[in-house]
Amino acid sequence: MSTLSIVLLVILVVLIIACVVLYFLGKKAEKKQAEQQEQLDAVAQTVSMLIIDKGKMKLKDSGLPQIVIDNTPKYLRRSKVPVVKAKVGPRIMTLMCDAQIYPLIPVKKEVKATISGIYITGVKGVRGALETPEKKKGFFARFKKDKK
Repeated sequence: MSTLSIVLLVILVVLIIACVVLYFLGKKAEKKQAEQQEQLDAVAQTVSMLIIDKGKMKLKDSGLPQIVIDNTPKYLRRSKVPVVKAKVGPRIMTLMCDAQIYPLIPVKKEVKATISGIYITGVKGVRGALETPEKKKGFFARFKKDKK
């Protein structure tokens, strides 16, 4: 066998092993995520709240309790998370939000939110439906609209 075919064969074997390892790690992560989702659904409650402010900010600057920051893995502490400041009953609370729900949350309006601890998992409008934000158009889509 030539040197080139041996090198290609070794690379192929390494790629196959990597794919198999990633498959099993993905299955394990999927099971773990399903268990966590069940736990979130088990303690979820619906609350009426007035949204004061929202923004994406670093975890340490968000104003969340220190125990939440301490329990977060070190590699995620610098990442930006969607944070919502809301008035729930007489208290003003800082809550984290699901990334898919974050754009739907209106500022300075009252909503019925499904929360699980300090995590907002769902939002419904109290008075009417929530406005869905317009998606950003791509660079070329703007030019197509201008030509028409």
